[in-house]
Amino acid sequence: MKIRIFVIFCLLSVCIHAQKTNLAPSKPVTDRYFETSIVDEYRNLENIEDVQTLNWMKSQTAYTNSVLDRIPKKNYYLEKRLEIDKRQGSSVSNLKISGNNKYFYLKKKGDEKVEKLYYRNGFTGKEELLYDPAHYKSTETNHNFVINSINPSWDGNKIAFSMSEKGNELADILIMDVKTKYIHPEIITNGAPATFSGIKWIDDNSGFFYVAFSVTDPKSKNFYRNTRTVLYKIGTDPNTIREVFSAKNNPNLNITEDQYPMILNFDLDQDYYIGMVVDYQTYRKTYIIKKNDLLDGKNNWKALSDPSDKAKSLEVRKDQIIFQSSYNSPFVKLCKTNIKNPDFKNAEILIPEKKDEIIKSYEVTKDGIYYTTTKNGVESKLYLYKNGIDTPIQLPYPSGNIGLEVKDEKSSDIWVTCSGWANDEQRFSYDLKTNTFKPENIAPVAEYPEFKNIVVKEITIKARDGEEVPVSLIYNKDIVKNGKNPLLIDSYGSYGLSSTPFFAKTYLLWVNEGGIVAIAHVRGGGEKGDQWRLAGFKSTKPNTWRDLIDCTEYLINEKYTSKEKVAIWGASAGGITVGRAMTERPDLFKAVIAEVGALNMLRDEAAVNSQPKEFGSVKDPEEFKGVLEMDAYQNIKKGIQYPATFITGGMNDQRVTPWMPTKFAAKLIADNASDNPILLKIDFEGGHSGNVPIAQRYANIGDMFEFALWQLGHPDYQPKEEIKK
Repeated sequence: MKIRIFVIFCLLSVCIHAQKTNLAPSKPVTDRYFETSIVDEYRNLENIEDVQTLNWMKSQTAYTNSVLDRIPKKNYYLEKRLEIDKRQGSSVSNLKISGNNKYFYLKKKGDEKVEKLYYRNGFTGKEELLYDPAHYKSTETNHNFVINSINPSWDGNKIAFSMSEKGNELADILIMDVKTKYIHPEIITNGAPATFSGIKWIDDNSGFFYVAFSVTDPKSKNFYRNTRTVLYKIGTDPNTIREVFSAKNNPNLNITEDQYPMILNFDLDQDYYIGMVVDYQTYRKTYIIKKNDLLDGKNNWKALSDPSDKAKSLEVRKDQIIFQSSYNSPFVKLCKTNIKNPDFKNAEILIPEKKDEIIKSYEVTKDGIYYTTTKNGVESKLYLYKNGIDTPIQLPYPSGNIGLEVKDEKSSDIWVTCSGWANDEQRFSYDLKTNTFKPENIAPVAEYPEFKNIVVKEITIKARDGEEVPVSLIYNKDIVKNGKNPLLIDSYGSYGLSSTPFFAKTYLLWVNEGGIVAIAHVRGGGEKGDQWRLAGFKSTKPNTWRDLIDCTEYLINEKYTSKEKVAIWGASAGGITVGRAMTERPDLFKAVIAEVGALNMLRDEAAVNSQPKEFGSVKDPEEFKGVLEMDAYQNIKKGIQYPATFITGGMNDQRVTPWMPTKFAAKLIADNASDNPILLKIDFEGGHSGNVPIAQRYANIGDMFEFALWQLGHPDYQPKEEIKK
């Protein structure tokens, strides 16, 4: 056994040495930021169309594939996920119900590669296939389209749906007459409804609003600039769309080029549209206009709310606006104000703040306001507010996450969707009169006997500054706290987004391989309200990765695991979290997974989708310091022994440009003093994880899954090489 281990070590050492001799081409550039000079050793790699850069990305991806191919259970995750899909029979997403109870949804059967568009008249109606994305541009080669957004008209007679491929956000929008399945010849090509607010049909179903891009080259720095909400009328040339809410059309609103003007959801019986200027902040400027005025071509939008009002989730109900408020409070209350003379700061309070729960969502029916709350982002409750009385509603089972669907405020109909880390999503129709929940699942609910012994534990750990950080633990009930368990810690911590519970098959399969999963709800997320988000924002961003470090140390001290058994995983902005955790404490982790990670934030403003309002700007002397601190690439030090690292990127990624992970990998390979593998894999047919066939997504996750188990010493994932005598 010792001889075999030694031989494997030698073979891997040879591979690592070979990688060291294939370093990325380096053409350093020195930038001056105020009083600080910064050397960027791999600025040249930002040109991903350069032949040298492209060849290095391809060679590293080939090398990574050759290393991963040596893992005995290389395809375990992919095969298991496909087997689970097949067992379930089918899965459903994007359910939309028109006002006359017509159901539209995407469905994938267990043995299919992509979801197809289906329809049924009412929940009990006969299911009918409307569209298979394989038919789109089927006469052309090299296409793998997926449907990523669907929006039926109010009467359910038409449906608009978007088609995308290879990770691209921009999609082709098709329009179908439901009864005849006729596809209109006009195709809209400059929108991304799956990303930007969807499609919103006007009241007479003759057209719809959507967010249009001014620039359609995804590699252009102006790709996300100067977007606008437009009105498209069915049957007209898509090039004749009319701008209705934009910087150009409404110059008096002072909309900046990096903001996204959108029209919020509305109902048929409303007299107004509400427009919001979105810029990744929690509270935004909103405007209001009468429906008839906008449709008649007028531009008389009026200011409604200001960020200082601390109002969000605005809903117009007759002559009232219902909204969530955090004005003069770190917590959330539900309020209302008059639409003709709105006063958000001194509004009527319907539901007071709950100090141990945050109001997450609400829906209005004729029976009152149903609303959900969450504690630490992971424990959800359901309530009904009616006539000044707040009534808790007992759910069918405890849920980490709750979704609500209603028809309109004139109806009693409401559907409640419950899910959790170890509970598959289930949809129920709720009857207030009998206080009962009736299952109404579109897809079958499968049994998972292999997950029956998995338990979930929600804890908090004390960070170095005394703050209580929530952590979700998922493990087998028979686990032994002996410090030998492979631990996968997932964390994010940006934009005020919460890591809410869902039926996480990736996590559950990890547990079934003998490991533990921890979700660290670090600061910068929204799990504990606005203060939690702002405590990991710009200059306070170090709290984000230090929370991850503190969570890791707690789990080690409690004998859940040990340093040689810890892998951390962060995706997108979570790349800041794991990238800086590993560069600040390289001794603490055995393996790091940076999936399409934001790893070179000092150069964020040179990227397509820069976010200085979230992370800070290098043009500001104080914010520059924070941006430099959160830059994992610039914090790599030569001669340090770094953990094994798996870095991924998507060639068509418009969120995190692929040169960020590429530069990080290049510097880490060159400067790393350990023999731990540093692997870079670029998906040349993918983007920011989405808009690809499901098997491709499973395979990408499988690479990360198996890399981590290999590095954490799982015996079934150790490369086997035959000893030549």
